[in-house]
Formats: sequence, structure tokens, C-alpha cells
Amino acid sequence: MSSSETQIANQDCADCPIRHRAVCARCEADELSMLEQMKYYRSYEPGQTVIWSGDRMDFVASVVEGIATLSQTMEDGRTQMVGLLLPSDFVGRPGRDHAAYDVTATTRLTMCCFRRAPFEDLMQRTPHIGQRLLEMTLDELDAAREWMLLLGRKTAREKIASLLAIIARRDATLKLSATQGQIVFDLPLTREAMADYLGLTLETVSRQISALKRDGVIELEGKRHVTVPDFERLMDETGDDSDGGVFA
Repeated sequence: MSSSETQIANQDCADCPIRHRAVCARCEADELSMLEQMKYYRSYEPGQTVIWSGDRMDFVASVVEGIATLSQTMEDGRTQMVGLLLPSDFVGRPGRDHAAYDVTATTRLTMCCFRRAPFEDLMQRTPHIGQRLLEMTLDELDAAREWMLLLGRKTAREKIASLLAIIARRDATLKLSATQGQIVFDLPLTREAMADYLGLTLETVSRQISALKRDGVIELEGKRHVTVPDFERLMDETGDDSDGGVFA
């Protein structure tokens, strides 16, 4: 176990880096104490499967560090990535015994896991966890609708800009930073993973990232360290109608 893993494993819920966004965000001290008693940590290497679709799922979890993908495989073997799990996202569904999707670690992944039966019992006894989980579920629904638009209607440039904006927003939120002006973050996905997720070729991803860099929308140090000089300009590149009006 690495020093960072040891630090996470010994961490109190109150000091958790995702505490303000996770399913336990609204919990009182006594509720956190109950969660402490049922939690444990699991770590996965990049490419390692967390759980297969259809497998029995005896736990639910919050992503603490890293990124995982949600994907579904068709009968003929074709696979579609249907979502990303970022830090603070919730894995699993209370009341459902089996996993609905394949969950695979894209980067090194650490999850804070809760035994499903005690977690469901705690949900029945306290409103805070259920309320927060409902909020997160509605946010996930909004994200799924946004992703339908991204995959179905956006250009390659808009897809890349949208993905960068999603990751930048989450990173800033976890750091309790403003999502405006300059934002700096490390891109957790390889270009191959971005291509797979966005339904693009690797060449197209590389070409569009280079174009965004050339146009000053982003700055790159290596392949992963990203600086967005002006977040509003990046948002303009996503093609989203942020003011609710009609596109010109």
C-alpha cells in the first residue's frame, strides 16, 4: 500500500477531500460516525474492472480519487461507453442487487465503499443521505441528457471543448475554486480514452486539441497539464446555449 493509500485508508469522514460533494455531504456527526463503521476503501489499477454488468453488487461507493467509465456491451461484442465517474460520483444503486453497467478504472482509482445492506438501512433512518442521493441522481440525469446532445449533434471541436469543460468544472468544484477566469487542472484521460468516450478517432482528438491550443483556448504542459486562460471562452467553444436564447 502506497503512502497516499495509507493516508486515505486512515482518513476520517470529516476530513475527506470529496466530503462537500459526496453522498454524505449533508450528514451530521452521528451519521458520519455510523458511516465510518460500515466503510472500507478499494483501489484499482488503470484498466482494471471494478464490476461487470449483471454481477451481484454487495456495496455502494463514492469515487475518492481517479476516474472510471460506465459501459455497456451488446450481444455481438460491441461496447459503448455511457458515462464517466469522477471524484465524488456515486457508484451503485440502493435497492438494486446487480450492476447495470460495466465499471472500469480509467486511471488509478480509489473508492470509499459502504456495505449495501447497512447503507440502505441508514437511508431509511436518516433523511440526509436520501436527500443528497436524490440531488446527485437528478444531476446525473441532467448530465446524461447533456451527453446525448454532445454525442448526437456537436462537432468534434465542440465535443473536445465540452469534455474539457466538464473535467475543469469538477476539478474546480472539488478544490472549492471559482469556475471562472483561469482554471488549471490535470487531464485524467489519455487521448485514446477521450477518443473512445467521444466517438472520435485518436487523430481527430489530437488535431482538435492542437487547434484549441493554437487558438489560445487552452495551454498544455506535456499532454496532461491543462491551463484554461479564460473559462468563459472555453465554454463558448462547447456550442452550448448558456443564456437560454436562440443560436445566431
